[in-house]
Amino acid sequence: MIRILVVDDQPMIRAGIHAILDSQPDLTVVGEAENGRVAVERTRSLRPDVVLMDVRMPELDGLAATREILAAGSTHTPRVLMLTTFDIDDYVYEALRAGASGFLLKDSEPEELMRAVRVVADSEALLSPRITRRLIENFVETQPTPPSTALNALTDREREVLRHVAMGMSNAEIAKELFIAEQTIKTHVSRILHKLSLRDRVHAVVFGYENGLVSPGRR
Repeated sequence: MIRILVVDDQPMIRAGIHAILDSQPDLTVVGEAENGRVAVERTRSLRPDVVLMDVRMPELDGLAATREILAAGSTHTPRVLMLTTFDIDDYVYEALRAGASGFLLKDSEPEELMRAVRVVADSEALLSPRITRRLIENFVETQPTPPSTALNALTDREREVLRHVAMGMSNAEIAKELFIAEQTIKTHVSRILHKLSLRDRVHAVVFGYENGLVSPGRR
């Protein structure tokens, strides 16, 4: 059972999301919060697996709340899925860098919402690769960052796998592309995340774009 906290300053949106998720046998909403400050408090007390976090809220916005929830030393670290009305938003990119595991547009279909929660909770696949790539490409083009020396810790094969992950490819797709067993790709991905101190595949995509393994606008 995946435990979820719904955070949004609009009661109607919270109620709608709550009803959609609670209709599924493997999903349960353990609480709601109307702003980031309450979200931080209820995350600590309710210990959800996934926090659905609105980006723009009063008192404490979604970015600041995400940073607090995912801060080093926290007793409980859930996955954070950002909710936004914008498909290209530097603010959301900053949320990914703060530790959020992905983002979802508020006008998404109910099926996509349910899938997104499961994907984030499982951390096995990149959430909304098309939109996530657009977001990262837009940000990297306008705000480039110097390459990280952490890449030196990777083997040539690991760099190759990371480049394919940054393209938004699944383990199965990478295995087919590189003629390697899918389990081997999974092992490589785990090692890459560990060596680079990355939380999940979303952050591997961010890292890949920032460090030039994938060029904006190209696969």
